[in-house]
Amino acid sequence: MKIVYIGSVIFSAKALDKLISIGAEIVGVITKKESNFNNDFFDLKPIAEINKISFHYTLDINSEETVNWIKNLAPNVIFCFGWSNLIKSNVLEIAPLGVIGYHPTLLPNNKGRHPLIWAKILGLEKSGSTFFFMDEGADTGDILSQKEFEILFEDDATSLYAKLIDIALGQIEDFHSKLKDNTFIRIKQTESEGNSWRKRTAKDGIIDFRLATKTICNLVRGLTKPYIGAHLEYKNKNITVWEVEISEDIGERDNLEPGKVLNIKDNKIKVKTGDSAIWLVKHEFIDLPEVGSYIL
Repeated sequence: MKIVYIGSVIFSAKALDKLISIGAEIVGVITKKESNFNNDFFDLKPIAEINKISFHYTLDINSEETVNWIKNLAPNVIFCFGWSNLIKSNVLEIAPLGVIGYHPTLLPNNKGRHPLIWAKILGLEKSGSTFFFMDEGADTGDILSQKEFEILFEDDATSLYAKLIDIALGQIEDFHSKLKDNTFIRIKQTESEGNSWRKRTAKDGIIDFRLATKTICNLVRGLTKPYIGAHLEYKNKNITVWEVEISEDIGERDNLEPGKVLNIKDNKIKVKTGDSAIWLVKHEFIDLPEVGSYIL
């Protein structure tokens, strides 16, 4: 079963390595030289070169040049794991088995943008790893494989990304053999079910200390590496915060305003929140604020 592989993020690299390790017949790799918006960007060219696989750089997956390159390889199926642009019919119709895509939610719920980030920011307790047959919609095609996973409060983007990779690689090995043997099952998504998440904006990453401590924790943990990081505004500058902890001293006096700096210890900053207090553990403050001052 000849596979053309499309991807441009860390997950793409891990999945490609997995396919190569199980002996999948990868006849071509499509990737990008660079990305201005994927914080987890990964150029797949080195993996293709090491494994003597033809590769093609493109910014437009639907361009005539790219379509012809894929057609010349005559793939049985196309895998697209980690590509930010919608694929049109001129690509979707090339391979007899179609194009297999990936979305880290429990489709048909939570289609759309930034699925791992939104799941954590919103405080969801579970999500999923879903491979599906792509159509011209956004995450709307028939489901090929789906696994549920738990989101712990302590999880952050780094641990969730690792959790997803571990689950997805097992799914890939399973459905690869089923696609080869024609024993796979397609589960149709109900068009009227589910929702779609919007694109995240810079404003969605602002830490508002008027919010509850757990809400702030979820925000910071959802945006930490490999993503862009949450931030606060201090003296007209954006300061990135990578890691936070709930203060052990929950019983703060109720006459202290949110945003007040309560303590500084070993470069950690304790700040009053809407319902208690939080420690800013890893941050990009150059000059630390003073105790008693305010971060607004």
